[in-house]
Amino acid sequence: MPRHGVDAVDDYMREVVVVDGDMEDFVDEEYYYGRGGHGEESGLDDYDMLTKVTDTSSAQARKGKDIQGIPWEGLNITKESYRLTRLEQYKNYENIPLSGEAVDKECKQIEKGGNYYEFFHNTRLVKPTILHFQLRNLVWATSKHDVYLMSNYSVMHWSSLSCNLSEVLNFSRHIAPNERHAGNLLEGFTQTQISSLAVRDNFLVAGGFQGELSCKALDKLGVSFCTRTTYEDNAITNAVEIYDSLSGGVHFIAANNDCGVREYDMERFQLLSHFRFPWPVNHTSMSPDNKLITIVGDHPDGLLVDPQNGKTVASVVGHLDYSFASAWHPDGRTFATGNQDKTCRVWDLRNLSSPIAILKGNMGAVRSVRFSSDGKFLVVAEPADFVHVYSSEANYMKRQEIDFFGEISGVSLSPDDESLYIGIWDRTYASLLQYNKRHAYGYLDSFM
Repeated sequence: MPRHGVDAVDDYMREVVVVDGDMEDFVDEEYYYGRGGHGEESGLDDYDMLTKVTDTSSAQARKGKDIQGIPWEGLNITKESYRLTRLEQYKNYENIPLSGEAVDKECKQIEKGGNYYEFFHNTRLVKPTILHFQLRNLVWATSKHDVYLMSNYSVMHWSSLSCNLSEVLNFSRHIAPNERHAGNLLEGFTQTQISSLAVRDNFLVAGGFQGELSCKALDKLGVSFCTRTTYEDNAITNAVEIYDSLSGGVHFIAANNDCGVREYDMERFQLLSHFRFPWPVNHTSMSPDNKLITIVGDHPDGLLVDPQNGKTVASVVGHLDYSFASAWHPDGRTFATGNQDKTCRVWDLRNLSSPIAILKGNMGAVRSVRFSSDGKFLVVAEPADFVHVYSSEANYMKRQEIDFFGEISGVSLSPDDESLYIGIWDRTYASLLQYNKRHAYGYLDSFM
């Protein structure tokens, strides 16, 4: 159970100190905390806010409780007014000036009306954090009950079934491999700042701010493999993807700020390929048939690359800023790219001259995109406050909007698509939101 009173405040203050210490080189304090710290808006001090806010269940939400537990009735601003303030004042980060404004003039928001996932629970014991404001893939669900996420220096595991939060790896300590593999950095790392994370089935890969990679099997003690991909100064590991190779083994790809994309196997942890591109690579995703990789990064265009030789097969043109997200539809023909121009664009391999859909966010860059395993939905996350769920069966013309207040550390659908998890990073209201897929058989809900 979460602690309250003085202990909770002490824990909270320690967390703020750690986050501020880690983030000061990378985060604009006013950008995050001036507009996201709800205690400042309310006139209540941290102690009041922390002791009065609790978890929220679906039953409580149906009775009118705010899903984040924000006591709007006691504040000097209404939820509706604060939403308007956020929309007006939130500063979308751009590498190419005015990219968002250009999109606002060209694109219309898809109307709301979809209702695919319903609120189930908000857990305040779980406190997701972010290291770099542009990298938001730090939440991963391996089942509808099991979630892995970053909280300061630690990879944490949350079980929504047992309501138990446990630490998997603490990167503030010395992390060293306990297996021998060629290329293994046996001395390991200390105080690794984790910028990217991927967890799938039984495997976990964490990428660091200085090119570190650490691999762990979740059913084994310790870490299997540690390496440093590069010793260049600009060596952030921007994204990691774990996938099944055509040979039947498990591989992972690491995208790095040194313009490199590296592929490893998860059995002997050998470097299988290393391709370089003209600009830093922010995200990659492997097609379901393993024949193409989407490459997006510090350039408006996205690339489709042959994983056998690293050669560019095609490019997609239309985004106005840098991209940080990509995902493939399970049909293997459709893929999506997310960009700082506030759009997610959906592309079809059969005609790449223009996207089949341009999905515009409300106020910020598209930092995460996820297709559901059955291909029926596309989840699109902004940097803060909004996650959108589009129906691919309705040609992306139907949209469910999930809204709240706080920076988004990551979004993840469970492999069976039954649960959608959203990590919220906020000084006061950090938490993990869980939404469950809606079904027609509501009379069974009490047994689920």
